[in-house]
Amino acid sequence: MTEIAALRDRQIYLAGQLASDEVHAELAILEKRSAEPDFWNDQSSAQEVMSRAAAIRDNIEAYAQLSNALDDLEVAHELAFTEGDAELSAEVDDDLIRIDAQATELEILTWFDDELDSEDAIVTINPGQGGLEAQDWTEMLFRMYQKYADRRSWKVTIHDAVPGDVIGLDRATFTVSGRNAYGMLRSEVGTHRLVRISPTDIKKRRQTTFAGVSVLPVLPDTVEVDLKDEDLRIDVFRASGPGGQSVNTTDSAVRITHIPTGITVSCQNEKSQLKNKESAFKILKARLFEEEKARKAAELEELRGPKTDITWGSQIRNYVLYPFQLVKDVRTGVEKGNVDAVLDGDLDEFVVAYHQWRATQ
Repeated sequence: MTEIAALRDRQIYLAGQLASDEVHAELAILEKRSAEPDFWNDQSSAQEVMSRAAAIRDNIEAYAQLSNALDDLEVAHELAFTEGDAELSAEVDDDLIRIDAQATELEILTWFDDELDSEDAIVTINPGQGGLEAQDWTEMLFRMYQKYADRRSWKVTIHDAVPGDVIGLDRATFTVSGRNAYGMLRSEVGTHRLVRISPTDIKKRRQTTFAGVSVLPVLPDTVEVDLKDEDLRIDVFRASGPGGQSVNTTDSAVRITHIPTGITVSCQNEKSQLKNKESAFKILKARLFEEEKARKAAELEELRGPKTDITWGSQIRNYVLYPFQLVKDVRTGVEKGNVDAVLDGDLDEFVVAYHQWRATQ
């Protein structure tokens, strides 16, 4: 079967990337370091070593699972062909699809080229052109990413989800925690365009709206960002829910402004002011790190992609609900007709295609 032969070729490539002698040697060195008596004297360095070792072990184990599954698939295919077993042949076809997806997941790991790709991701969604409709679109995207995270067994921690004036959200900021969350979600950076019949228009006219998505890595402790007290203004206020209703009777929400850059971060999801402050500082550090990296490199593409207006002609993906049903990625050309499934978090095809496309650029 040509499909199995193609998977064997991909397996050979993955063996060299994820389970080679060099990879095993690196793991042995890391494990030797972790056994040294003074290993935990430097907490940050120790955590970095442990994290790297765990990632290598995960990759080796994932490769072993793929290799074993492919061995079993070859045996089952040979048996189904020899015995003329239609039922077993159908199982082989299903397994082929599953193993192909496994191989793709592992291939993505080899395409990541940023040292922070393995970190958690801070996602921010802001409405663009479209008024109230854009706020509703912001909330739809917010839910889409929550559901995508659920599909991948990632954890979502909401920091700021400010209700719009009438519908939707004025903005949303949340952290996605999971293996390679930042690396995977880099595919979503940019402007997302929605075309549909307006739910707020009594004449039921077609409306085009936009929302912008930014994705930043959660910085590990080993990455230092210079934050001076005199450069910060910290305000506390009472968190509010939809319709202006108070969700907390104390001033637990926190807003931190970095005066030199004007960057402002707000967090109000936690009931504890301390926890909101901690989350706000984490997000602020990530944004300042991005600004500094952009300044040194004279470009933003490495972490967030180029800055564009959240309006016509700048979108990375179109979501059309009317007059037909289609989601199409402008960069890769990937399209799906089941818009409801996409909005329900079925994003893997778009995410994978983006990384395949980026690897060829």
